[in-house]
Amino acid sequence: MIKKAETCDLERLANLAAFMWKNHTTQDLIDEFSGIMLKGNAQFFLQYEHDIPVGFAQCQLRNDYVEGTATNPVGYLEGIFIREDYRHKGYARELLSACEEWAKMNGCVEFASDCEMDNDNGFAFHKAMNFTEVNRIICFTKKL
Repeated sequence: MIKKAETCDLERLANLAAFMWKNHTTQDLIDEFSGIMLKGNAQFFLQYEHDIPVGFAQCQLRNDYVEGTATNPVGYLEGIFIREDYRHKGYARELLSACEEWAKMNGCVEFASDCEMDNDNGFAFHKAMNFTEVNRIICFTKKL
C-alpha cells in the first residue's frame, strides 16, 4: 500500500531516508522534509507492507533547467528507497508510478532523475524503469 506522506509521517519518513542518506541524522531529515512539505511543490510517498513502512519516494516540481528536458515544470525523483529485506517485490516501481502520476496531475509532461556515477544500483534501477541517460558530469570545486 502506498500513502501520501503528511507531517504526521515525518519520523517514519526520516527513519527510512536515513538508511539512504547516511550523512544526515533522522532529526536533520525531519527538519529538512518539514520545510520541503511546507513549500508545497514536492510530495513524499510511503510504501507499506502489512502496516510496516518499508520504503519511500520523494518527488518535486523543478522549474529550473533540468538536463535533457524541454518543458517546465518537470517532475523530478529526488530520492527513492526500499529497505533491503523488502526489495524485488515491485515496490520501487509502484512508488515511482505514484510520483509520475503526481507530476502529471501538477502539469508535467516530463519526468527526470539522477544518481551518482558510482551508484550502480541506482543506475540499474533507472534503466529498468525506462529512464534514458542524457548526460554524465563530474563536478569540481576548490577553495579560494
